[in-house]
Amino acid sequence: NSYQLSSLPLQILFYVNGIYYIFYFLATLAMIVYKSDVFSYPDDFLAPDLALLFIMAVLEVLRLHLGSKGNLTEEEAPLGLSLVITVGSVILAVYFLVWQTYVLKADVILNALLLFTYGLESVLKVVAIAAFVS
Repeated sequence: NSYQLSSLPLQILFYVNGIYYIFYFLATLAMIVYKSDVFSYPDDFLAPDLALLFIMAVLEVLRLHLGSKGNLTEEEAPLGLSLVITVGSVILAVYFLVWQTYVLKADVILNALLLFTYGLESVLKVVAIAAFVS
């Protein structure tokens, strides 16, 4: 098969999402520090919020690595695994959007944009997987 099945838009989105996530992580970390300083942030909620942010960062690195590798090598398994990990990332983004101790307008904007890119990426992953399998 001499056809190239890997998705250029998906690969570009992985790159953009990687850059955006670095910004997202630093901004969210800075806001947690800000909120713990300005508001009466309960001590028993600060550690879990920070832990979830770091877990999300690890998931993100794994998700983007597997997705990019799967797309470039035209293998559905790593791409599918990346899609499964995206579910966990979506749940964590929703946590930071809705359930964290204090939600600022900046949190809403950052997480809405992240969820939008996850949605777009997921659609492109499904299309790519379908192309690889057929």
